Order: sequence, then structure tokens, then C-alpha cells
Amino acid sequence: MGRSPRYTTKIDGVLVVDKPLGVSSAEVVRRVRFGAGNCKTGHAGTLDPLATGVLVCCLGDATRLSERVMKGVKAYEAAVDLSAFTTTDDREGERTEVAIDEDNRPTRGAIEAAAAGFVGSISQVPPAFSAAHVAGKRAYAMARRGEAVKLEPRTVRIDAIELVRYDWPIAELAVTCGKGVYIRSLARDLGESLGTGGHLAALRRTRVGPFEVGAARALATIERGCLSAEDLTDLPTVEAWLGEASGDGK
Repeated sequence: MGRSPRYTTKIDGVLVVDKPLGVSSAEVVRRVRFGAGNCKTGHAGTLDPLATGVLVCCLGDATRLSERVMKGVKAYEAAVDLSAFTTTDDREGERTEVAIDEDNRPTRGAIEAAAAGFVGSISQVPPAFSAAHVAGKRAYAMARRGEAVKLEPRTVRIDAIELVRYDWPIAELAVTCGKGVYIRSLARDLGESLGTGGHLAALRRTRVGPFEVGAARALATIERGCLSAEDLTDLPTVEAWLGEASGDGK
């Protein structure tokens, strides 16, 4: 068995990072940990490498708050490509084009009506390429090996979906939701309901609970040893915010 990491500093609090495109959540945590002088660090909710935006990093004693932060309401800006499905439900996967005549392309009203059907408590199947478990194995590991992946639907909550802009084949959505929602699955399912394709072309998370992207720190500004307690939202403040937002995620 491997040794537990040895942390050489102790800073308690939360740092909100604006995760850039193409960087994993694990890499953000590594950069923040070394920026804080090798302090114990975790995050409250993974973002895929192709997603950007709010990644809440919890340091020191604040790591025990990760689960509470993850229960908070999330807000996303999502671009859905209706011209194709993909194996990963985002633009990284192999495409399967769906031929849609110009006269049969969904109208804005049709998209809004279809999106409304996903608001509320819904049953959602995670993407095959996801961290969901199948018989004790990660689904993405099985999918990468070419194994059949059968994921069970789970109940999730979507609070609101707004069609912000539509220019075929891209529908730009503003989504507010609870814990455990896969926006990739929403893109896929929206396409299926419209009789088109559907995959996620771009995703930006703008809020997790009380933490918003406007207050996030750019990852490029975080260097080794540059972070101190003054850079973080302190533990009492975070606990107070979470107490005020105790209705989030329910």
C-alpha cells in the first residue's frame, strides 16, 4: 500500500478557481496544493477537461466541507450541438451525424418545449465515459477498453433551463441544477427528444452554491508558495454561507 501524502503546511479555507479549458480537476488541485506550500487540498465537484469555470478547492480543515459544498446549486452555460451524437456525449468522442433537412430543423419554440420536459426531478443515465461505477469499476475505464457499459438511471434535479441563443446546430442553454446532474447526458437526451443529434460542444460552470465565477482566481496566477490564508475564504465564513444555503441541493 502507498503512503499517505505528507503535507508540510496547514491553511484552512476555500479557494475558488476558474478552471481553464483542457486542464483536469486533479491538475488544478495539484497546482493549488503546491501554491499553498503542499497543504492538504481537495475539490468539491469534478469538471471535465473540456469544461471551464468554477472549481471549488478546499484546503486544510475545509476539506471536510467538500460534500456540503457539492450539494449546493450549480449553474452552467452549455452549448449543445444538435447535428450529431458522440460516443462520449461531448465533442471529444466519435461522431454519428444525424441528417436533418433544413425544413425539419427544430424551431426555437420546439427546443424550449423539449427543454422544459427536463425540468424537475428526472431520471438520467450518466454518460458511458464517466466516473460512475459499474460493478465496482469506473465506467470510463470499461468504455476505453471497449467493454459494454450499462449504467442504471439515477434521479437528479434540474431547477431551470433557459434557451439563451439558437443558431443551428448550436443551442446555448443556461442550466441551474442540483448535485449529480451530467450536462453531457442532458445534451444527449435533449437531442433524442427533438429527433436530432445531441452532444455537448462547450460547458462553463458559473456557480457552485455561494461560490461564483466572478470571484474565482485564474489558475495561471497560482505559483508555488504564492498562496496564504489571506487568499482564501476562511472556514467560519464558508460554514456560515453553507448554513444560509442549507436548502441548496434538496
